[in-house]
This record gives sequence, structure tokens and C-alpha cells, in this order.
Amino acid sequence: MIRIQHFFDKATSTLTYVVWDPSTMDAVILDPVLDYDPAASKVSENSVAVLTSFLGKSNLKLRLILETHAHADHLSGSQALKQRFPNTPVAIGARINEVQRIFKDYFDLGDSFKTDGSQFDRLLSDGEVYAAGSLNFKVLYTPGHTPACACYVFEDAVFTGDTLFMPDLGVGRCDFPGGSAESIFESVTKRLYTLADETRVFVGHDYPPAGREMKFESTIAEQKRSNAQLSADTPKEMFIRFRTERDKTLSAPKLLLPSVQVNINAGRLPSPRANGRSYLSIPVS
Repeated sequence: MIRIQHFFDKATSTLTYVVWDPSTMDAVILDPVLDYDPAASKVSENSVAVLTSFLGKSNLKLRLILETHAHADHLSGSQALKQRFPNTPVAIGARINEVQRIFKDYFDLGDSFKTDGSQFDRLLSDGEVYAAGSLNFKVLYTPGHTPACACYVFEDAVFTGDTLFMPDLGVGRCDFPGGSAESIFESVTKRLYTLADETRVFVGHDYPPAGREMKFESTIAEQKRSNAQLSADTPKEMFIRFRTERDKTLSAPKLLLPSVQVNINAGRLPSPRANGRSYLSIPVS
């Protein structure tokens, strides 16, 4: 049976996971974080260093770096990891090209920025079973939070990214460009909730309510029974109305603009200019 270790980034409330096969020590990392201080516009690799140390101390062989979607709340650490493990591919759902097309003009990325997903080493298809060494997982497209969200099923565990949170929190917001409350309803009820009840659910973020410690694991049965926003019994129209109205009250994520332009480029920072510095584009409304 697979082993799973979580890592929680308090600054962005992001959960990164290392999944491995104890018989071969083959490993996959899901949703790594590149540390970014927006006030100083400074990146660091503390989170990546922690992952690297864990892999080394555990004698794990990294076979794949896996993204659930182009995150809007943290910069991806994929390329920082790839620099340390250069033969390890970075993979994401193939619908990332839709998100790239949405944001190419917004950030004025120019003709050189391709919108075919080629910045990633591997584009994953819906329903595909991928082998990362001895680890096998199934790809489930779950659009709604973004058009390109995907969940990954490893044995009895599913990693849901921003699609499904802990039951007392609900599901991901749907107001980003290309997002859809109707789509996330279908993704959760017709895809995730059709998994076996005992399937373990590992979420991509946790924002603990007052008095609760951080949590990251539930089950499909718990989600179907008690998800605060979308249980198995929630009517579609009621959910869409609730999600749409709630999203209107939410502020943009603090790292939205830096994150998206880096993450649609597979975690690469913009190329340095003549002075040797990289610059992020921040459009003014």
C-alpha cells in the first residue's frame, strides 16, 4: 500500500504531498510550493528544500512532479524541484492550454508564449492511468474551480487540489476566468462522489475555522454526508446559487497575479532582462 506524507505551507495554506511505494521507494510529489514574499518580491526555496531533505532521508526516488491545476494562491515549486532532480518530468492535465489562452493576453505574454501546454513535460488525459515508476494513478478531470483542474487517484486515495476541501469548508471558488459553479457541481457529484465511500480524500488547502487545527484528510463517505456546501443531497440549483453569491463576496487571493503567470509557465519565473533580473507583470485596472 502507498505511503503519504503531507507538508503544510502556513503562508498560503497549501498542502503538498509526497506519495511513495514502500516496496520500490518510487515517489511522486503533488503541488510543491515556491516561497514568495510579495512585499519584497523575493522568492526562496525553503519549502522545496524541506521536500528534498525528506526524499533524501527516506531514500525515495522521485519519478514525477504533479500539479492539480494552475494555482492562484501560491507559486509552483515544480521548476525548483526539477533543478534538483533534472530527470523528473512535470505533469498537469491537458486542459491547461485553456487557462494559458485565457491569461496570455491578460499578462501580455507575447507571441513567444505558447498556449499548447508545451511548457510542461507531460500533459495528462482524462481517464488516463499513468505509471510513475511502480506508482500508478488515474486522472480525473474535475473542472469548475478552473477549466483545467484534475484530481488523481492512487489506490484508495484521491488528491483533490482546490476542487474539494475538508467537509466543514466545502469546495473551491468558481469565479476565476473559465471557472463554473455548474461544472464543479458535476465534477464533485458525478466524478468524485462516484468513488468508493472508503476512498481517502486529501485536500489541496485548509483554512481552519476558529478553534480547529489544520486537517487534510477525509473520506468520500464523509464528504457525501456532510460537506458544508455540496453534499450528496444538495440540489444543483441551490448549490449554483449559493456558490455564485458567495464568490461575489470573496477578495482576490493575495498572490493571484504573481502565481498565475508563473504557474501557467510550469513554475518558471519570467526570463531575466538585460540587467539580470526577472520581472513579474502586474496589470493595473
